[in-house]
Amino acid sequence: MKKITIALVMFISAMSFAQGNAELKAHYEAYYKQMKNQGDVQGVINAMTHLDILTPSQARRDTLAYLYVSEGKYVQALNTIGIEKNASASDLNVEVKAISFKNLNDIKRALEQYNVLFDRSPNPSLAYEIADLMMQNNEDAGAKAKIEYGLKNVTDDMKRAFYETQRPYETSLKAALIYLKALNLFKENQATNLDAALKLVNDALAIDPNFNMAKRTREALEAKKAQPKN
Repeated sequence: MKKITIALVMFISAMSFAQGNAELKAHYEAYYKQMKNQGDVQGVINAMTHLDILTPSQARRDTLAYLYVSEGKYVQALNTIGIEKNASASDLNVEVKAISFKNLNDIKRALEQYNVLFDRSPNPSLAYEIADLMMQNNEDAGAKAKIEYGLKNVTDDMKRAFYETQRPYETSLKAALIYLKALNLFKENQATNLDAALKLVNDALAIDPNFNMAKRTREALEAKKAQPKN
């Protein structure tokens, strides 16, 4: 009789716990929907965090990490999904890690994740990102190969965002790749490649005259060219 009573109490407790979980889940699902309707990203993050505790899901964690990235919270994004390279991870998971590592200046890890994305679905935008990071990491030969891939496959409608000014702007991805090719060439040999690099920068500006980084680089290259030779 005592064993039956204990079992009954445990059964009732389990039922109550399940019912409580279901009510909490319904509450946070409604809260999530309301925060989404209001455009409250932090509210959406809070709702998704509670939902993931109640019913854990890798897909939800990936989305949660992406929301952190959209808010510029790169450490929180990585804390949500981890930092490991995972060949079976979703594209969103890998992209979040790539963007987060890039913004945290962990170039080696960022390159690992961008290369996973490129291996899955190569495209000119990823080629630009990888080439840019490779040049920062002094992997100039690898960067050159990615730039050439990008230029071979880029289309005129593709764009690339830049954030070095107070107001972010977009430019032609083709112009951005030509500009990056100029930097790569100049870095290879500043003495002999100055004129060729300057020509490429001008080619990029012919596509987009408002390309701010290219304009600043042209000014720097022209100033260097004007310096008296020893």
